Amino acid sequence: MKMNWGTGMVLVLVAFISFIMYFVVTMLTNKDYDQDLVVEDYYKAELHYQEEIDAEENALALQNNVYVVKKNSDWIVVLPEAIDLTEIEGTIHLYRPSNKVLDFEIPLTGLETNKVIIPNEKMINGRWNIMVNWTYKNTEYLFKKEINH
Repeated sequence: MKMNWGTGMVLVLVAFISFIMYFVVTMLTNKDYDQDLVVEDYYKAELHYQEEIDAEENALALQNNVYVVKKNSDWIVVLPEAIDLTEIEGTIHLYRPSNKVLDFEIPLTGLETNKVIIPNEKMINGRWNIMVNWTYKNTEYLFKKEINH
């Protein structure tokens, strides 16, 4: 049987459409490719965005801001030494962009030192976003950092 160019074009188009459909179905049904939204209540969070910007500016205005350091296999969040740890309220929020089930928070209450060790057993390898949100003397502060564990 002889095949003309029209039949060849139809076969190529059918093969290409099948190839694309295979990947679309794979991406929609496979849970490995499932990506979560950054925030569940996106519009509600958007309304508070200016407050977040102000809190970040307050943190940047500090003489010594929060910083994150890796020591051995642990991550350590170091708070400014000038603040009184008994007057601080807030949380360290660790956000995993690829899986919201892995997100967790560490409260900033009852601290004895300005260094907070992030539990290594709660973190898996990959990208994490750290948000340190605290209130000190009725002023909001916010520090954000992306890390690769």
